[in-house]
Amino acid sequence: MFHPHFVATHVRYTTFALSVAAAVISLPWMALRPGAWPLGIFVLACVLIAVGVYDMQQTRHAILRNYPILGHMRFFLEFIRPEIRQYFIEGDIEKGEPFTRAQRTVVYQRAKGVPDVRPFGTKLDVGAKGYEWINHSMHPTTIDSHDFRIWIGGRPDTERVGVSPCTQPYNASVFNISAMSFGALSANAILALNLGAKMGDFAHDTGEGGISRYHREHGGDLIWEIGSGYFGCRNPDGSFSAERFAEQATNAQVKMIEIKLSQGAKPGHGGILPGAKVTAEIAAARGVPEGEDCVSPSAHSAFSTPVEMMHFIARLRELSGGKPVGFKLCIGHIWEWFGIVKAMLETGITPDYIVVDGAEGGTGAAPIEFADHMGAPVQEGLHLVHNTLIGVGLRERIKIGAAGKVITSFDLARMFALGADWCNSGRGFMMALGCIQAQVCHTGFCPTGITTQDPVREKALVVSDKAPRVAQYHANTLHALKELLQAAGLMHPDQLSTHHIVRRIDSARIRLLSALMPTIERRAILDDLQNQHNVYRLYWPLADAHNFAPHVPTPEELRYNPDILRPTVGGRPASAVQIAESLTRRRAPHPAPVSAIVPEQAKSSPTATAGSQVPADWTGS
Repeated sequence: MFHPHFVATHVRYTTFALSVAAAVISLPWMALRPGAWPLGIFVLACVLIAVGVYDMQQTRHAILRNYPILGHMRFFLEFIRPEIRQYFIEGDIEKGEPFTRAQRTVVYQRAKGVPDVRPFGTKLDVGAKGYEWINHSMHPTTIDSHDFRIWIGGRPDTERVGVSPCTQPYNASVFNISAMSFGALSANAILALNLGAKMGDFAHDTGEGGISRYHREHGGDLIWEIGSGYFGCRNPDGSFSAERFAEQATNAQVKMIEIKLSQGAKPGHGGILPGAKVTAEIAAARGVPEGEDCVSPSAHSAFSTPVEMMHFIARLRELSGGKPVGFKLCIGHIWEWFGIVKAMLETGITPDYIVVDGAEGGTGAAPIEFADHMGAPVQEGLHLVHNTLIGVGLRERIKIGAAGKVITSFDLARMFALGADWCNSGRGFMMALGCIQAQVCHTGFCPTGITTQDPVREKALVVSDKAPRVAQYHANTLHALKELLQAAGLMHPDQLSTHHIVRRIDSARIRLLSALMPTIERRAILDDLQNQHNVYRLYWPLADAHNFAPHVPTPEELRYNPDILRPTVGGRPASAVQIAESLTRRRAPHPAPVSAIVPEQAKSSPTATAGSQVPADWTGS
């Protein structure tokens, strides 16, 4: 075996030397026996010699200067490294980037309507720290439909409460398409997502890029996201335009309005779409000049305090004709979230819903520091929002959506247990379209035509083929959720709670999620703040409804409540009675199913409908 020093010293110019030798040898070969082979070898050798000379002269890459020609192999292998790992090295349940092979496979199976069952047991390590499961019941239920739905904005048969309430509540699925803009996604991707949403009777969030003609073509239900750039409802100077907003918001296809405060991928970060990418269609959807830089500021200009934000919500609700209006955020500074809640209490204006976006989410490209280390994960954010609204007595008036790596029915069930009323998924539906997790979304070179504006590349995505896959993925995932609920003895996702989820702490200990993440008592923040968790004791007094900055306690406040800045360990375990009440709470009325999609998995595995076999003389036992 050659010594490493020999390789480093003598091999680095070998490829260049061989190219020179090939050129020299091919010259007499061409003279003696003219033909295509010697000519081709000569031309190839000359090209390689030219590359080698350039490599040794250039100053940008040290590897190419030391290893002319051969060094390009290193860059090629680095270029295809993700694909090599994904297809040949990565295991089914090995931690993926960001999704495992098993997660991607189940989406592909459900989107195509092929069996998604697995033989020979779980591949997961059930003894590993963090493993979770749902406790089942020995008296399973039978649920008629997988099409679970909720009312957002109140129910039609109930009295409206609050200031400027919603008058057009929306009958929503519990699983919808997360915010992804036209421009980030191709025209064909938007067409397929919206047609799939239309087929399955669920909602399609537009993202902050405005409502394009591709969103409208098939007529699927839309959630119109309003970002800080106010695309589709802006004046020429970038400020909010009430007239343009009302023109689009009153369209029957728009079911809800969503103000984007922040997103999980890059919370607190604005963005810019370079003028070269602002095509005529993107300009029309966003209401910006074609060919000019399109800026998304990091903050809204229509409001600057929590109270102003509540009034902006009321204004949007009025301009839209009474449709549900809410906002999306990734939890950051806790006092800012508490300030928003205090503004709700002060004004009497509440959003109809709040979408909690986790830091692990993100279909858009983001700086690595933001993607890896900015914002709260969805578990912590969702738990805080749910508990806060309970603690101030507003939870009944506000629905909560959740987003962040939601792929399977267990992901849905876990979100519902933590307090969500519905879930959104972005990358799940992208994979239903055929996304292979190539992770080149920001380059325009998407191999499946999903995240590109290249008209040739996007033709690879055939709308008539992919739209049914979107609908089928939705239906099959909810069918799997239905089977989980039946096994747990429940009838609707809103009956799930943290008492149903179990987490392994270590090899010898397990805990109910309710013990690790307890639910606060109703109005406890308002009536019994001193006995609550330190998060509420510390940050609630710092929150200000009239300023997003923290409120500094005055000397008088410190004298009245000296523990404001010196909290002790708080929180008490729930009693058996409280746990029983939580597990058996009554289910609120829900809208009737409307989807006509029949999951393929339901067709292949019909549910038995045998009657009860309990002997009659046992009924009095």
